[in-house]
Amino acid sequence: MKRKTLNSPISIYQVDAFADQPFKGNPAAVCILQKKIPNELMQLIASEMNLSETAFTYPLEEKPLAEVSRFSLRWFTPKVEVPLCGHATLATAAVLFDDVHTKKPEITFKTKSGDLLARKESKGICLDFPADDPATTDAPMNLIKALGAKTFENAAYSRQTKKILIHLSNEKEVRQAIPDYEAMKNLETEEEIKGVILTSLGEPPYDFVSRYFAPWIGINEDPVTGSAHTTLTPYWAKILCKEEMLAYQASARGGILRVRLKSAERVELVGSAIIVMKGTFFD
Repeated sequence: MKRKTLNSPISIYQVDAFADQPFKGNPAAVCILQKKIPNELMQLIASEMNLSETAFTYPLEEKPLAEVSRFSLRWFTPKVEVPLCGHATLATAAVLFDDVHTKKPEITFKTKSGDLLARKESKGICLDFPADDPATTDAPMNLIKALGAKTFENAAYSRQTKKILIHLSNEKEVRQAIPDYEAMKNLETEEEIKGVILTSLGEPPYDFVSRYFAPWIGINEDPVTGSAHTTLTPYWAKILCKEEMLAYQASARGGILRVRLKSAERVELVGSAIIVMKGTFFD
């Protein structure tokens, strides 16, 4: 039987974000919509794609797509919608710049985290995001045990995105940690936790390294997490007394980010992205 297409065909891409070659960085799906579609359909598509995030964007201006500078943008994991996602934003910007061939030097995304900006520069695509400066907190020892960490230097909590940052002694400990995800999901903590960042000073050329875990929203370990770097950037800027740093997320796929602390309220994340697949969704 011949398939019929959706009323508004959905162009979909798979993009490896924060990567300079295929099969590295963090893969995201990007759906280019002609108009808003139901939340339920977005969640079904994200579940079908089964990537850490699927981004959905549509133009907010009645112009040819290549001339649009303002877009709506939302992000869904296979299980839930999330308020902020860095790698899927980078992936969306890459599709608009490199495949749609937008004529605008800067794109504005209207999101649940406010307006986010994306522009091309010599070292990749620069994302302008809200900073999420964490405050020092007492580390839940049951979480430290579940993470497989032996010792830690400090802990900090971001109330805005409910991420907890655990600062370990060295890069080796960050790389060798083996979390117990089921134990993490069953933990009782004073503060609500939606994600855990493990981090330490990096070995040259990197200023700091990290890993990110979010089993509570269906992502055990995220390959590269832009939103986590809105917390990591102000945290390490204070320690290193630097406004611009080179970061590495030490997952199996790995990812490189150049980060900048613009102000107390804003950070910039710079990275590259590679489009690896393109197609059309059918119902």
